[in-house]
Amino acid sequence: MSRRYLPFFSVSLLFGLSGFAVAAGAPETPPASAPDSTAPAAHSLERADLEPWLDGFMPYAIERGDVAGAVVAVVKNGELIFAKGYGFADVEKHKPVDPERTMFRPGSISKLFTWTAVMQLVEQGKLDLDKDVNEYLDFKIPARSDGPITLRDIMTHTPGFEEQIKALIVTDPKLLVPLKVYAETKTPVRIFKAGSTPAYSNYATALAGYIVERVSGQPFDDYLDAHLFKPLEMTHATFRQPLPAAFEADMSKGYALGSQPAKPYEIVVAAPAGSLAASGVDMAHFMIAHLEGGEYHGARILGEETLKKMHETPRDMIPPLNRMMLGFYEQNYNGHRIISHGGDTIYMHSYLHLLLDDHVGFFVSVNSQGREGAAGAIRGALFDDFLGRYFPAAPDARSVDAKTAAEHAKLMTGYYESSRRAETSFVSILGFASPFKLSVDKDGYLTAASFKGRNGAVRRYREIAPFVWRDVDSGWRLAAKVVDGKVQRFSIDEISPFTVYEPSPWWRSASWLVPSVEMGFGALLLTTLLWPVAAIVRRRNHLKLDLAGRDERGRLLSRVGATAVTLVSLAWIVLFVVLSSRTALLGPGLDPWLFLLHLISILGYVGGAGVLIWAAAIAWTGKRTWQGKVWTSVLAVSAVAMLWMAWVYHLTSFTSRY
Repeated sequence: MSRRYLPFFSVSLLFGLSGFAVAAGAPETPPASAPDSTAPAAHSLERADLEPWLDGFMPYAIERGDVAGAVVAVVKNGELIFAKGYGFADVEKHKPVDPERTMFRPGSISKLFTWTAVMQLVEQGKLDLDKDVNEYLDFKIPARSDGPITLRDIMTHTPGFEEQIKALIVTDPKLLVPLKVYAETKTPVRIFKAGSTPAYSNYATALAGYIVERVSGQPFDDYLDAHLFKPLEMTHATFRQPLPAAFEADMSKGYALGSQPAKPYEIVVAAPAGSLAASGVDMAHFMIAHLEGGEYHGARILGEETLKKMHETPRDMIPPLNRMMLGFYEQNYNGHRIISHGGDTIYMHSYLHLLLDDHVGFFVSVNSQGREGAAGAIRGALFDDFLGRYFPAAPDARSVDAKTAAEHAKLMTGYYESSRRAETSFVSILGFASPFKLSVDKDGYLTAASFKGRNGAVRRYREIAPFVWRDVDSGWRLAAKVVDGKVQRFSIDEISPFTVYEPSPWWRSASWLVPSVEMGFGALLLTTLLWPVAAIVRRRNHLKLDLAGRDERGRLLSRVGATAVTLVSLAWIVLFVVLSSRTALLGPGLDPWLFLLHLISILGYVGGAGVLIWAAAIAWTGKRTWQGKVWTSVLAVSAVAMLWMAWVYHLTSFTSRY
């Protein structure tokens, strides 16, 4: 990302926190590959090998990343073979992480408990995955002509909702609303036909939690306590918010950096999507139940057939990439079937993986963001190396002929937009601030600045099969759906279960809109800055413009219009800069300021463009010099470009839903 977009980047990070954050973090595990030679020798997955390896990896990783503490738990064949804490749960008190008692916030891994609860009710015949969800609600999800939403759509992240981030994670308990209120009043706009397009949704998971509450007749938290935490002997686990007093002594603090003071307890307003707090050992109990036919120590949470349906019912979007199951998503590796879920709050970052055929489960959670996003790198590299050590395989060395590869790579180049996006609010401008582009490098490999490896270098994808590429270093795949010679969508293994990229429509394509706005804003800003400078110079040197009457009014109007557009643009930039360091402002308290900014946007962008068009007309019909005519016309075109950007990205709307 170029430095000119840094003010927008931090807001984009929050956008991610509503997704990969309380939602799912992009994993770092290589996908399934087709080995072409002898695989490296595998280590035996036993505590005697695992513990010294992890003891060598984790302490350095968390210290280097300025992470306060972490926990790792590994299960195999129905038994906990390893659970250990690293670093501190409370830095100030030097309280170490205890894998049995210390509770972490695993973010969107919480969703797996919500989905398990849904499947319990499906098993009992109280819910049908393919019925309109409105049949289970006491309010209505707005209808669309292309069909209703089902629980299957919700569990596979294809209900079609746009992204929403407003007040998703807060620290003030007063901002936490009852689940019914959230589900009924926070419904996002549907931008896709249900079932057609993966677009990760925290709201949809919260809606599923409310359906569990309605159909079971129990408050959601009570249901989980009785039907999941109790049978799984999860004594250090809760969805309740604020954190109950009984758990306060065992709750890990959350940190931006381990070297800085602890942050307040995070409250996830869409509670079924991310409010879990649990210890590493308790998470191991949950993994064992899902790996061993739905049982833990004789207590059953799901029947084997129901569990199989949950683990093995895919929604396939772009073969051969990883797919979304019913709540879990694939992260297959070296021929091993792996279903997973990641999760992040703002400060805590976690991942859970189940190797189904190997009966192995892996859970890691860290309690700090870490320096330069170290938390994501640690959890990703840890599982990557875990798989390389215990489940290795040779790399996929397939390829296509050079001519075909060149043709396909050229077809893929261009600008795309994520299916997981805000579409109807000012937050949609993140698509403008950090446009996504696929390019071809000098060696003919596909690249994208957003896709980087563990070393920070941009990934390079080599085509291994028609419209299937493989990163030459990591093994991750990129694949596209192409119809009649046109790219419909593409994705990468890390996120393909819940996000795809589709070509940007021409009217908001960054290929022309970004340079137009950059040059336009530059011209308007330059004029705004030079207007008073020129006036001061003329006054000091007793100079006068050779303009009068209508021509002078036109010149003055051009300066007023340029200044209006410039000032309102700077106001938006200031807002994003403030939000980048104070994400807690993304809540109801921002609404009055946002309303005011939308109002001045209409006055500034619409009024400024109108005034500059008028000024250009005056210039061309009056006695202005050719330089004056041309520059006034440049300003008019610039203002129109800025107005188009403001309209496309909803800077001139009055919505407080974002």
